[in-house]
Amino acid sequence: KDFSLSHEEDSHSADGDENKERGNWSSKGDYLLSMVGYAVGLGNVWRFPYLTYQNGGGAFLIPYSLMLALAGLPLFFLECSLGQFASLGPISVWRILPLFQGVGFTMVIISAFVTVYYNVIIAYALYYLFASFQKVLPWSECFSWADELCSKTRIVNDCNTILHGEIIHANYTFVTSNNLTCINGTINYKPVQFPSEQYWNKVALQRSSGLDETGNIVWYLALCLLLSWIIVAAALFKGIKSSGKVVYFTALFPYVILLILLVRGATLEGSVDGIQYYIGRQSNFTKLMEAEVWKDAATQIFYSLSVAWGGLVALSSYNRFHNNCYLDAIIVCVTNCVTSVFAGFAVFSILGHMAFLSERPVSEVVNSGFNLAFVAYPEALSKLPVSPLWSFLFFFMLLLLGLDSQFATIETLTTTIQDFYPRVMKKLRIPVTMGVCLLLFFLGLICVTQAGIYWVNLIDHFCAGWGILFSAVLEIVGIIYIYGGNRFIQDIEMMIGNKSRWFWLWWRMCWFFLTPVLLTAVLIWSLATFSHPFYGSVPYPTWGSVVGWCMIIFCVIWIPIVAIVKIVKAEGTLYERIVSCCRPAANWGPYLERHRGERYSHIVDPKKEKEHEIPTVFGLIY
Repeated sequence: KDFSLSHEEDSHSADGDENKERGNWSSKGDYLLSMVGYAVGLGNVWRFPYLTYQNGGGAFLIPYSLMLALAGLPLFFLECSLGQFASLGPISVWRILPLFQGVGFTMVIISAFVTVYYNVIIAYALYYLFASFQKVLPWSECFSWADELCSKTRIVNDCNTILHGEIIHANYTFVTSNNLTCINGTINYKPVQFPSEQYWNKVALQRSSGLDETGNIVWYLALCLLLSWIIVAAALFKGIKSSGKVVYFTALFPYVILLILLVRGATLEGSVDGIQYYIGRQSNFTKLMEAEVWKDAATQIFYSLSVAWGGLVALSSYNRFHNNCYLDAIIVCVTNCVTSVFAGFAVFSILGHMAFLSERPVSEVVNSGFNLAFVAYPEALSKLPVSPLWSFLFFFMLLLLGLDSQFATIETLTTTIQDFYPRVMKKLRIPVTMGVCLLLFFLGLICVTQAGIYWVNLIDHFCAGWGILFSAVLEIVGIIYIYGGNRFIQDIEMMIGNKSRWFWLWWRMCWFFLTPVLLTAVLIWSLATFSHPFYGSVPYPTWGSVVGWCMIIFCVIWIPIVAIVKIVKAEGTLYERIVSCCRPAANWGPYLERHRGERYSHIVDPKKEKEHEIPTVFGLIY
């Protein structure tokens, strides 16, 4: 069969594309919304508001903004520029520094692990979305699945009271039966659980006692997982040409829902208390003296912007060469951070109302992660009039936030395949994309068993942690210190035009010193505070931790393996081999000949590279 690249078009490219072989975004809006959808995810809704509340309220915005400027934005701009300049995915782009190509493998493998459990979270949102189509929300009351600990209000257990002139300690049943009253400040409450908490554990998850007890596959979660993968595959069947249109809805509509929830929440009694807990009646600026606050700010910025996952490089690789990636980076980063702050108001206004109705302090109903998304917020929504409508809107928002992040992650994997096998992807893009989604669906089935939530938490604990930080440190050190920061700036200027020395002063300060120092500090802190995994109060067995370490070792081990293979394949003495591997490959440079100019007029045409025809993993490394 003729697989000629020069005479074929596939669904990834169109007549108006600058790069006929790889394709380009149909419009600037497609790219920007895909980037916003990738960066703005579930963490903006269920993690940032909690961190703000926990770290001094409005005062937390100071370290958060500084970390955006010093670490988040510089790394974001670097990755966008890197992908756009070479028009290559996160592995092939390391032609810039062959010794560090293993960093690209690590990014892609971690993204693959994360996408397995991330779609399970989307499946949870789908389940709750379907469960919202009932007149009475199934978690609004303690129904037949509940036990004696289930209660919508606090239950008094015992207290001090006065009997015949003496103060005695008695259980509450005795107090009420004798028409006595409790002395203020002496009341002890029973440890009760909201109906939403028991519904989450007993019905939605059918959660087992621990990782040791796998149990059965929860069939309705498996079906929701299958549906979520079908949605992802359908959106990506034409690559960026189809996903770039879908994101106009999936990236924009969550803002409409957030605005609706904020307006509704602001009209509820007690909402002011919730917002005051979020921003603070008086922001606690003394918190800024605590190192933990700065670490939380740096970590949240880093993970919120999705840097060092490979996705930014992959999505930017489909840009036209002279696209203004500098302006794009600022727009996406600012949008991401404003979304986080905005989401906090929507979340805390309704949690404040929930605390008011249940007569609890806001601190007792505030939570993060799964407990916020599937316990606290659903419980709050169940107390509103027309609660199924608000529940539907909330989980539909979670679904959309998760989906567009998932689109970009899968596009990262398929872009990597395209870089290595462009001829295959020309003919078989749809089957390959479907195959990737099907494989990841089967890998995710372990996460929809009765022990599934423990697997989701385990993968998140190990794979989405310091492995990505390690990749980010190597990425910026390799490009700025080995390839050369000034040389990289010249590459960027080939795309966006020459800029003044003053323009680059800030970026040089960040790239050469501030950003690598901050990332290294957060990495060391993460390693020093790395703890044994728990889900709630349930500890993981030793073998579970071993599996977790095996996963992260499998992700990062490619960095030394690829470096060793590169050195072995090079020629000369050991020193000469290392030096040659620290130089850009012969085919490094702009993808299209007309963009290479004098600086890259010597490069080998990427289309003639043999690596595209080598089917083995080590062939790809070579």
